[in-house]
Amino acid sequence: MDILGWILVILLFVVGMAGAIYPILPGALAIYGAFFVYGWFFSFSEFGFLFWSIQTIIVIALFIADYAVSAWGVKRFGGSRASVIGSTIGLIFGPFVIPALGLIIGPFVGAVIGEIIIGTNIQKSLKVGLGSVVGLFTSVVVKVVLQLAMIVLFVLWLIF
Repeated sequence: MDILGWILVILLFVVGMAGAIYPILPGALAIYGAFFVYGWFFSFSEFGFLFWSIQTIIVIALFIADYAVSAWGVKRFGGSRASVIGSTIGLIFGPFVIPALGLIIGPFVGAVIGEIIIGTNIQKSLKVGLGSVVGLFTSVVVKVVLQLAMIVLFVLWLIF
């Protein structure tokens, strides 16, 4: 049973880290879920109020940062609310429409279409599309760092 528990914990960590890149995967929630799996298979006694508080704050920060950093990229390049919405739609549907490159092309095209719909000229729309890609990459970096911090904290908590 111990081996199964560790396999599930590690699998959830891998899914969580993949979720930093692929928005369709649960990301931080998978990592958070791994802590519960560990508790069910082994023991919750290692985790006290402080552990759960820190991890929950990181998860909340991840959700806020995910949206805020992506929106920041669009806004930083002069985008409107329409381009933020378009970029988000493109981020969700892009990987399904174009499996290999949809993760990058989707937000770009979504932001550009969002700007064009509200009457922005094509040159500015393309600039905003570039901003959505910059925001996406920045968001991925933030998610990877915070999710790695969750995993490292978990490991350190078990060791000490």
